[in-house]
Amino acid sequence: MRAAAQVVSAHDAIAKIPSGATVAIGGFVGAGHPELLTATLEQHFLKTAMPRDLTLIYAAGQGDAKERGLNHLAHVGLVKRVVGGHWNLAPKLGRLALENKIEAYNFPQGVLSVLFREIAAGRPGVFTKVGMNTFIDPQQTGGRLNERTTETLVERITLGGEEWLWYHAMPVHVGLIRGTRADCKGNISMEREGIIGEVLPIAQAAKNNGGIVIVQVEEIVDCISDPKAVRVPGILVDYIVVSDKAHHAQTFAESFNASYVQCRSEGIAPAPLPFSERKIIGRRALREIARGDIVNLGIGLPETVASVASETGRLVDFTLTVEGGPIGGIPASGLSFGCSVCPEAVIDQPSQFDFYDGGGLDIAILGAVEVDAEGNVNVSSFGGRFAGVGGFLNISQNARRLVFCCTFRASGLEVASDANGLKIVQEGKHCKFVNRVAQVCFHGPSALSRGQAVLYVTERAVFRLTEDGLKLIEVAPGIDIQKQVLDMMEFVPKFGQPEIMPLDCFDS
Repeated sequence: MRAAAQVVSAHDAIAKIPSGATVAIGGFVGAGHPELLTATLEQHFLKTAMPRDLTLIYAAGQGDAKERGLNHLAHVGLVKRVVGGHWNLAPKLGRLALENKIEAYNFPQGVLSVLFREIAAGRPGVFTKVGMNTFIDPQQTGGRLNERTTETLVERITLGGEEWLWYHAMPVHVGLIRGTRADCKGNISMEREGIIGEVLPIAQAAKNNGGIVIVQVEEIVDCISDPKAVRVPGILVDYIVVSDKAHHAQTFAESFNASYVQCRSEGIAPAPLPFSERKIIGRRALREIARGDIVNLGIGLPETVASVASETGRLVDFTLTVEGGPIGGIPASGLSFGCSVCPEAVIDQPSQFDFYDGGGLDIAILGAVEVDAEGNVNVSSFGGRFAGVGGFLNISQNARRLVFCCTFRASGLEVASDANGLKIVQEGKHCKFVNRVAQVCFHGPSALSRGQAVLYVTERAVFRLTEDGLKLIEVAPGIDIQKQVLDMMEFVPKFGQPEIMPLDCFDS
């Protein structure tokens, strides 16, 4: 029987969460994250020591790498288990995992966003090849992050004569989500939100498991006039909390940016980048994008591709997409990542990953923390902390072509350019091309068996993945191959007579 959604305070809503519940939370960095609800949950626990022993499940990373987002929930006793797609933005939660104080799993963002839909429908989980032959494969760690974590949540099974990974469904008891407006029947619209995320499957999963759905909104209106604008129908909503502006910023970087929710073609160019090793890499990676390509750019260094494309007038040649759902426009960066400036369309996150997993991306340009002789890539574990894989696994396993971008060495690298080519002003302290990566997030041999074309682009050298491992195919002008490339690696790549990297990559 349908009961009317109740408008309550954040404290009254949070008080409805029972101890031992599995809580699903929507959002992407800061976009779509119900900040008032997570902040209030923290306050309520610190005051009352309730609720306790929650299981937290979320797809995209949510936080500002300091205090906000899922960092609010990093208290021993409040959280017992975390199943998350990305951890780097919630370092307080990450510390609890590294200190073996909570059970902790890292699963692919795309798998988790689709898993909510499977839980809602009462199906047994997600069956996919995403994660196979990586650290998430049960033949390695099964996505478990510490010794405390023992339960198997992903299995290898055989279906139709093929091996698949089965990510288990789990009951969701509470959904914490966010929208823009609620009407008198509890229907939720999202017209001022930068993303849609997975608000509907989270709400359906909680409701169909006999749980509760709490929605944070900006305002309440009598009626949402266009029924197609309703993203979460009122039949799924139990409690509505009207937020103050401070806890309902569009992202963790901006209170509201109209360009994230409108489409226009003029005035969206990013600022030109100064010359640097990052710009060299962006220029070289851009050359791999063909006219008409559908593209995903990873966070960080790959974002430079959009900037150099704008400078050269190439943004009109291809379509950029973001895993959170935006299609077209230019992906936002930093704490607004997940949104896009002037997108053509914004779809829900599970649907975006359906498209990615089915091979919809022509090319993905992604970052890399370290690379080994087999072409394996680590993006998740480094420097005594655990970042997590986010959408990297779905994207890297299913895009037709891949370009991994990183500086050749890390920490302190400085470069310059003159008439003779590239100059290494100061060498980086840490090797990035290692004998064996610390954690396999991308498996080179599997990529070859899938028929993917894979490049690794740095400021001084370009490598191609071959059946014999990495092959050096290009070197920057002015670079000594032996001293500044081969001697700076922990393994010797295959190479013959490398070509010179395109000279316009080094224009200062």
